[in-house]
Amino acid sequence: MLGLDLPAMNRSITTTPLYRVGGRLRSVTGRMTCNLPAAVGDHCAILPPDGDEVLAEVIGFENNLAYLVPFDAPENLRPGMPVVRKGRGLTVPTGSNLLGRVIDGLGRPLDDLGPLEGCPRRPVNRPAPPALERQRIREPFVTGIRAVDSVLTCGRGQRVGIFAGSGVGKSTLLGEIAKGSEADVNVIALIGERGREVAPFLEDCLGPEGMARSVVVVATCEQTPLMRVRASQAAIAIADYFREDGSNVLFMIDSLTRLAMAQRDLGLMLGEPPSSRGYTPSVFQLLANTVERLGNAARGGITALLTVLVDGGDFDEPISDAVRSLVDGHIILDRKIAERGHYPAIDVGRSVSRVATDVADKDHALAARKVRAILATYAEVQDLIRIGAYARGSSPQVDRAIELMPKVEQFLRQDVGDGSAFGDTRRGLLQLAAAWPF
Repeated sequence: MLGLDLPAMNRSITTTPLYRVGGRLRSVTGRMTCNLPAAVGDHCAILPPDGDEVLAEVIGFENNLAYLVPFDAPENLRPGMPVVRKGRGLTVPTGSNLLGRVIDGLGRPLDDLGPLEGCPRRPVNRPAPPALERQRIREPFVTGIRAVDSVLTCGRGQRVGIFAGSGVGKSTLLGEIAKGSEADVNVIALIGERGREVAPFLEDCLGPEGMARSVVVVATCEQTPLMRVRASQAAIAIADYFREDGSNVLFMIDSLTRLAMAQRDLGLMLGEPPSSRGYTPSVFQLLANTVERLGNAARGGITALLTVLVDGGDFDEPISDAVRSLVDGHIILDRKIAERGHYPAIDVGRSVSRVATDVADKDHALAARKVRAILATYAEVQDLIRIGAYARGSSPQVDRAIELMPKVEQFLRQDVGDGSAFGDTRRGLLQLAAAWPF
């Protein structure tokens, strides 16, 4: 079992030199203020007389006061404590030596595998690949999940949103794809998760096979909003390193919703006006920046699976609506399907891959449309069938859909640990489509 040190509180960061620029702590009211001559993005350290330094970041200023937000939960702070500027911008470790490791948003190891060695550091905030230099999505990305590879075929460099309520199987699906996909490297960001869920995800969902080619960045729900936001950006910086190296990278974040909540807290600290459901304007800018930094570049690509925790089953709430407009496709997990014991609980009819026709051959694309037609035809009369109001012979299409639905459901259902090769998935899809003459 992995020995996780999730809080990682009050550890001194010594990777950047200490500058002789200082001020004094003036107030702590959610955000902290001090009379420090520093720019937005600078890293600072508050120096208690009887404890470890508290690392913070400048997120704004007014007049001669800088606004600071800590990375770790501050304790025993008092007015007048010295504050020193440590450097400009956050950097995180990267490189192949990170594979199999679990780190926090500052690049500090959370596992029991010792210090990170031979990991070059790079800035967290980097620009997205220029639009005209991005390679087009032309190759399929094999996930090992039949429902996805058949009807919702993904491409290398695609950004896909996974929308679901709590407890419907998002984490399990991510773990299965991480183990069974064709990616060279997995970079997984667990943002705002409960601490209890981290070790089961690593040990049960990922397992030794998935962990061996993965880097996991963790910022649990009790950590500060700044740590949660920077953890997601650190994970993207690590994925960007592997993309520049030419690797086929799979990036996962669970979840964008909790990332948005963390940014909302930061925005409210800065005095941004709240809009729909209290989300501030910077939330939607952060979501756009996060999605646009992923995908294909001039060399290499990052295929992204971005989960969205749907509030109360409302798929049109602000975060769901914003993410759906940014990604290249979405997969919806339905609680009713999950309650029937159907895994993965993907609602194929409401899900879509916007690049499926670009990465699948003509026969595959035609077969996928036919399977969708079977599902749509059956859904139209499902209520009538349930109450016994549909009479056989009323419609040849409906009759055929009723006959084929058990085979379609069997094809789309897949046990945990039962990965499917792309060739087998394609043959099964073509066999189903051949039985639909309409």
